Amino acid sequence: MGASLSFSSYQSGILYFVGLKKDGGLNIHQSHLPKPMGLCLDDQGALTLTSAYQIMRFENVLDAGEQINKYFDACYVPRLVHVTGNLDAHDVGVDTEGRAVFVNTRFNCLARPSMRQSFEEVWRPPFISALVDEDRCHLNGLAMENGAPRYVSAVSKSDTIDGWRDRRADGGIVMDVTTGEVVCEGLSMPHSPRMHNGDLWVLNSGTGELGVVDIKSGTFEPRVFCPGFLRGLRFHGNLAIVGLSKPRYKRFEGLALDEKLRAADSEPWCGLQVIDLNTGACVDWLRIDGAVSELYDLEILPGVTCPMALAPTSPEAANLITYSKTKI
Repeated sequence: MGASLSFSSYQSGILYFVGLKKDGGLNIHQSHLPKPMGLCLDDQGALTLTSAYQIMRFENVLDAGEQINKYFDACYVPRLVHVTGNLDAHDVGVDTEGRAVFVNTRFNCLARPSMRQSFEEVWRPPFISALVDEDRCHLNGLAMENGAPRYVSAVSKSDTIDGWRDRRADGGIVMDVTTGEVVCEGLSMPHSPRMHNGDLWVLNSGTGELGVVDIKSGTFEPRVFCPGFLRGLRFHGNLAIVGLSKPRYKRFEGLALDEKLRAADSEPWCGLQVIDLNTGACVDWLRIDGAVSELYDLEILPGVTCPMALAPTSPEAANLITYSKTKI
């Protein structure tokens, strides 16, 4: 693909980078961060991340052809850190003005970082009656289109605190931000809405299905079943890269995914699968065993072979000094 990958795991507190070693083997770089969640690579090549109480913008400080530690051809360093407080921020995008737009799950809205407050509200579902510190519908996913928020996903239309937990099986919705209308409902804990080639794709996480939303009919059309609780979706040509988690905890239990796994005689995965959209076949994968069992989001890093990142409080970030060599 001429690209590398990054994915987040709030469970392990690590932002992972997948690249190639010089001998062609796989390289996994790990950067320890507080509860890493949503990821977005913008048109300028910067990587924006939501974390436990921060929105971070990482810049690749290497020029084309440069390497660091004689190994990595991209080094993502946090250059802008907004301290928001713990908003349980999920997906994130970057608008046409270069500003982060994120899903503020705790307050049931889309928001931007503020220079003075914890956040600035951008949009709220019409059924949410007040801006309050109550996760009512579990707003989680964000699809950007032409540099603006276009679609969001939520686990339910509940307007009471924690009401979404009783609607996990079939209360899920996808909404059009521009109209405030529900364009698809009856989903099971949907995540990661994304626009690709003019189509609205979404992960119906509670059923383990990757599919397309037919806007006209308001229906979800499953295309591929993946053996896991799905979160994290990106596209590269005719390929979809999907993140899978193991449904080990109570909030993942009792969903249709359990029966689908039994019917396929399969165990749930944690890792990434690369799906050929023309055939629906899994053409490559990265499987993770051991203590890490939950991922959240992923991003494709084009033109990068072997990336790394520095955490804001790491000694490496404190000691790495970069500057422009252009004369004034």
